[in-house]
Amino acid sequence: MTAQQDTAWFRRLPLSTWIAAAVALALVAGLLGGWIGSLLTRPAATSAALSGSCDATDVAQGVLPGVVTVSVSNGDASGVGSGVIVRREGYIMTNNHVISPAASGGKIEVLFSDGNSAQAELVGRDPKSDLAVLKVKSSKGLPTVELGKSAAVLVGQPVVALGAPLGLSSTVTSGIVSALGRNVPVPSDDDSTAVLVGAIQTDASINPGNSGGALVDCGGKLIGINSAIATIPNEADVSTGSVGIGFAIPVDLAARITDQLIETGKVAYPYFGVSAVPLPPEAAAHFGVEDGLYLQSVAPGGPADKAGLRRSDIVTLLDGRPATSIAVLTEVTLAKKAGDTLKVTYVRGGKTATTNLTLGIIP
Repeated sequence: MTAQQDTAWFRRLPLSTWIAAAVALALVAGLLGGWIGSLLTRPAATSAALSGSCDATDVAQGVLPGVVTVSVSNGDASGVGSGVIVRREGYIMTNNHVISPAASGGKIEVLFSDGNSAQAELVGRDPKSDLAVLKVKSSKGLPTVELGKSAAVLVGQPVVALGAPLGLSSTVTSGIVSALGRNVPVPSDDDSTAVLVGAIQTDASINPGNSGGALVDCGGKLIGINSAIATIPNEADVSTGSVGIGFAIPVDLAARITDQLIETGKVAYPYFGVSAVPLPPEAAAHFGVEDGLYLQSVAPGGPADKAGLRRSDIVTLLDGRPATSIAVLTEVTLAKKAGDTLKVTYVRGGKTATTNLTLGIIP
């Protein structure tokens, strides 16, 4: 996929071809859009945590050895992105859209910060969350980036982004966490859409090629995987590069997905056991609700069935969020795991009720 073809709301960040930085910047296109998810509850920030900026020199020295440049090729398709070494045995976390050109064959190569390179194999990928795991062979343990906790991240805290924007390996930029809890739709495989759930928004400069790279705190701990930016097109319909609005997949989610990909090669998502469609306005008015999800079917013995939901019920709230679209189901599926319990508010026969639903595993 070329940069010209990628015109989705939010820009994912591969560098589709090796081209000059000035030209590549002119080709990044997209419209700022999507929607904002609910902000996660955060502890009160201390003035020390939110003041100043990271010592980028110290962070770079500690983190760059664990950040790689990822190059893929498969016939005429090629791309460049970034990756983060998360296990000394050679496991590398990156974005699915970085390696997707070589998902069905082709060549994947990683370039280390010391200038050495190695062939990589694809361990597994998950288009739904836009994450993938690579593996390189190493006779000795590789330097890794220590995992932090994205649940502890605070708005306003300083951060550092590391990766290969426009193919420029070992690039370091700094900024702050601008916002939390963004749900960002991005293009995925086969013209489908992935959602970066609860994404960390940052003003640290990131550009095409940064995808799969590291967003770290001042201690050099990984808090997110840089994955998308928002850009603003000009009158000639050619967009700018970084405008200070970038998004990273929270490491708490990325680590969970990565562990599953390493262990099984795939991700087992929880499921509700329902088939649902959003109510059009006229139908919603008929049922006496503003909006909701109409349950077309409920799987016998599934989580929804066990929670007491029935066909023709209208779900209005899901885990405290208005059930306005199928995307809400997708977001909850990405953010939760099997065994988690969430509250569901629904309407049946004109009466509102609430039940607790425990997510199951797809049979």
